[in-house]
Amino acid sequence: MKAIIAMSGGVDSSVAAYLMYEQGYECMGVTMKLFANEDIGLSREHTCCSLDDVEDARIVAHKIGMSHHVFNFSDKFEEKVVENFVYCYENGMTPNPCIECNRHLKFDKLHHRMRELGYDYVVTGHYARVTKNEETGRYILMKGLDANKDQSYVLYSLTQEQLAHTLFPLGEYSKPEIRKIAEEQNFINAKKGDSQDICFVPDGDYASFICRYTGKEYPAGDFVDLEGNKLGTHKGIIHYTIGQRKGLGLAFDSPRYVCKIDVEQNQVVLSKEDALFTTTLRAKNINLISVDKIEAPMHIKAKVRYRHAEQPATVTQIDEDTLEVVFDEPQRAITKGQALVLYDGDVVVGGGTIVEC
Repeated sequence: MKAIIAMSGGVDSSVAAYLMYEQGYECMGVTMKLFANEDIGLSREHTCCSLDDVEDARIVAHKIGMSHHVFNFSDKFEEKVVENFVYCYENGMTPNPCIECNRHLKFDKLHHRMRELGYDYVVTGHYARVTKNEETGRYILMKGLDANKDQSYVLYSLTQEQLAHTLFPLGEYSKPEIRKIAEEQNFINAKKGDSQDICFVPDGDYASFICRYTGKEYPAGDFVDLEGNKLGTHKGIIHYTIGQRKGLGLAFDSPRYVCKIDVEQNQVVLSKEDALFTTTLRAKNINLISVDKIEAPMHIKAKVRYRHAEQPATVTQIDEDTLEVVFDEPQRAITKGQALVLYDGDVVVGGGTIVEC
């Protein structure tokens, strides 16, 4: 069997490559070139597309004994990830670019290239598992065993066809075990830190990136309260996201938070924390994994952002592309643009993009 290994230059994907090679797969290491730093106005070297990372991936691949190639997917990345990122912030939403990168690059473009080259699987260093339900014939996405590293949330968009040709060799391991394997193999990146930032915004300043990328200035507008009373002046809606408290530049007798962004009025609505809580949301652009359709309301657990603890909820499929979720208890700062992911124990039922809350 032949496998393409997506190698970012980090320790996880390097150990994934090693494990597949040790299992007897014919492996080819691949690093995806998604952008050039100069294209996004940054000179910082330590991003996942830096020359250092490509070199780390190449060195590890050759040490293992496999070839290494760089695939240039920068056009698709700009269209599907960067432009969507900008669109969301311009329209009062908070995107998750890692999910869009998985959807359109790792598990679309890379799978297409896999088939062109006559390979059988795409392998990544995600902490997740794939099994098959022999009764239904459906492939199942499951959480990684290491609860602290589980990445199933960012993989909910995988289709049945993609799951059938995807392997996650790290799913049964903990992060310390992966570090140990890398050190035992003397990999150059064995002690390399995990990337915490969005790769094309490594300094974390999303608004400055958007201004550089678009060449636009975003007009100031009013901070208002829930009754529409003016509280002050904001710097432009791209600077804010739901639940934000810091960086407002205003003083109150008690904390205030961003609870709504009104794009049409160019207003940012502030409230006390209790107004951030809601029980209901709707999601579209859905993908179901463990079932073909949610035939009747299901009481399962739902997660509304990556670091959010999943919570009990009832989910109903309204139509072919809409889910409605009602939580047992109100949830804080549910945000349009983020992913809803549904869980039944360790099994990912499916998910979608939050459009109403």
